Amino acid sequence: MLIDTAEITVHGGHGGAGMPKKHKGPDGGNGGNGGDVYIKGSSNIKLLNQFIQKDIYFAGDGGMGARNNKTGKQGKDIEILLPVGTSIYDKKTGEFILDVNKIGERVIICNGGRGGWGGLTAEQGVRGEEKKLILSLRLIAYFGLIGLPNVGKSSLLNEITNAKPKIANYPFTTLEPNLGVFEGKCLADIPGLIEGASKGRGLGITFLKHIEKVKVILHCISCETQNTLKDYKTVRKELSEFKLELTKKPEVVILTKTDLVDSSYIMKLTKELNKVNKKVIPVSIHNYQSLEELKKVLRNI
Repeated sequence: MLIDTAEITVHGGHGGAGMPKKHKGPDGGNGGNGGDVYIKGSSNIKLLNQFIQKDIYFAGDGGMGARNNKTGKQGKDIEILLPVGTSIYDKKTGEFILDVNKIGERVIICNGGRGGWGGLTAEQGVRGEEKKLILSLRLIAYFGLIGLPNVGKSSLLNEITNAKPKIANYPFTTLEPNLGVFEGKCLADIPGLIEGASKGRGLGITFLKHIEKVKVILHCISCETQNTLKDYKTVRKELSEFKLELTKKPEVVILTKTDLVDSSYIMKLTKELNKVNKKVIPVSIHNYQSLEELKKVLRNI
């Protein structure tokens, strides 16, 4: 199951108390600052699932100041991994806070409290921030491989990104999106759609919601099909009936499994598909040159 929204509470660590100065004794040190809470971007789109088990996070508290002006120990920072494409909102106000846009990007989401001053007027440390957050996965990938079941999407993802998805010759091998990275851009293998998906057949509604969360559609059609235009229109019909905006996303048609047919038949299928989409790329995972041509197209988008 892919969770695409979650709510969590994060606490910055409390600042440690300052050490009071004893009469005619050594000066007391300042308290240590509380730890901060960081968000870090990851390519793992299933990371929101972690919040089913745990939804409250605490950074470490700062230590108390010590004699001889020794500052207390700094509180330990914590880091929460989130999928790239996650939007973060303040639950109390509904205010947008930030988007997680890059793999490895690290941002403070909740500050720890300052440690208290030591000395004659020693202070208690400042409490760390507390925030209740809503996390929404708005984008699972830049590119989304879509199509009917068994058109070779998972194999193609494997060749382009080395994602190593599960592959077998029967429908619905892919039950959740598989994700890979191609030259810094995420690419998702969306589970195969079937006719009637927009009305809930199969796992259709779930799959169509995933397509909402990609920027560019890579529409895969197998050379094994008996009717390329019918296959193309079946998928496009399901997109439009679920949400018309899906049909307005940029789209490239990929004619897959070209190693199974001869070149004249590939040309025939390509011309048929050119009637509905000018960007048609014939590809075989066993043909290095065709894969390089596809990569060139992806680079230029």
